[in-house]
Amino acid sequence: MLPRRRHELPPTAGLPLRPGDLLPGAATLAAQVAAQLGTPPLQLECSGTASLLIALTALRELQPLRRQVVIPAFTCPLVAIAVHRAGLEVKLCDLRAGHYDMDPAALQGACNEHTLAIVPTHLGGRVANVDATLAVARAVGAYVIEDAAQALGARKDGRSVGLLGDVGFFSLAAGKGLSIYEGGLLLARDPLLRDRLARTAARIVPRSIGWEWRRSVELLGYAALYRPHGLRLAYGNPLRRALRRGDPVSAVGDDFPLTVPLHRVGRWRQAVGAHAAARLPAFLDQLSAQAQRRRPRLHRIDGITVLDDPPGANGTWPFLLLLLPDQQRRDAALAQLWQAGLGVSRLYIHALPDYTYLAGVVPAQQVPHARDFAARSLSISNSPWMTDADFEAICGVLEAALR
Repeated sequence: MLPRRRHELPPTAGLPLRPGDLLPGAATLAAQVAAQLGTPPLQLECSGTASLLIALTALRELQPLRRQVVIPAFTCPLVAIAVHRAGLEVKLCDLRAGHYDMDPAALQGACNEHTLAIVPTHLGGRVANVDATLAVARAVGAYVIEDAAQALGARKDGRSVGLLGDVGFFSLAAGKGLSIYEGGLLLARDPLLRDRLARTAARIVPRSIGWEWRRSVELLGYAALYRPHGLRLAYGNPLRRALRRGDPVSAVGDDFPLTVPLHRVGRWRQAVGAHAAARLPAFLDQLSAQAQRRRPRLHRIDGITVLDDPPGANGTWPFLLLLLPDQQRRDAALAQLWQAGLGVSRLYIHALPDYTYLAGVVPAQQVPHARDFAARSLSISNSPWMTDADFEAICGVLEAALR
């Protein structure tokens, strides 16, 4: 039995804010991140979900007769909610067996003349095979929107993710590599499409003092509590309460409303993000080095698969994403690790058709590989606060569960 800890590790490796980040400053967040990534201008929105909703709304106006959006059957429920809120139809694609990418054959079968867009996901910072998605999209005349919500700073062949598809978006939500509590960045290579995204946002995104005040207060709380001493209160205790009442969906925060708040990000939160963004490249390098140092230890545990990037890709490492041989042994490991304060968690609880609250949004569908991925996966935080002793304790539990 693992000892109880006074401090709590986060499930993801977010960039902690410093007191100086909270000072007023220039609202240069989008321009600063674009310069770091080497991308065309980025468009700042109030969340990654809002960014996707704006992109879908803009593309729907370009292709009004196309109503279907193909998304992976294992991804964040917010992706399906954004499609629904855009007045479009969710169409699911199963995964490759034992992998986070969409299955190429299933993707071909899911796409046709009604397909508006395909949304490949750079899941947990791992880089998706966008080339395969592009080939299918071009064959049917659909757009590609790269979901890089968890992959700000990831690269393929030296270029930022989000540049292969027609549109890409990043999230700046709590716990991400760079956070303003809630925020998103939209990306498009084509200047005409960038202009349409900007005009769409100007039309549908209102100013809201109430929402911005709320997010500013939440950001202050995040700055104070996103530390090992504060995360027990903000994250660990709510997690354990949800698990005690048998509600894993709430435990990981998968219980989203079916609405998407839209509002403009204020100057102060932009300045906070700009201050913190100066430290982001070094922080991402630190996370990558730590992940590469710890991955071999996991590979030595017979039966564990550590998800990695395809050749030529360098993802981000907010956590290490693992597959265990079966759900029984995954659950045996989680029984000891999930509530231990060591940053071990699950990415999403279900494949999308299995969330009860999404019944009116996501079609019922047989997606066996996505369900298998949900049943066998767990994540280990790559936070710099995790010591080598913490990591070794986690490995010991995994070894015992797999004997």
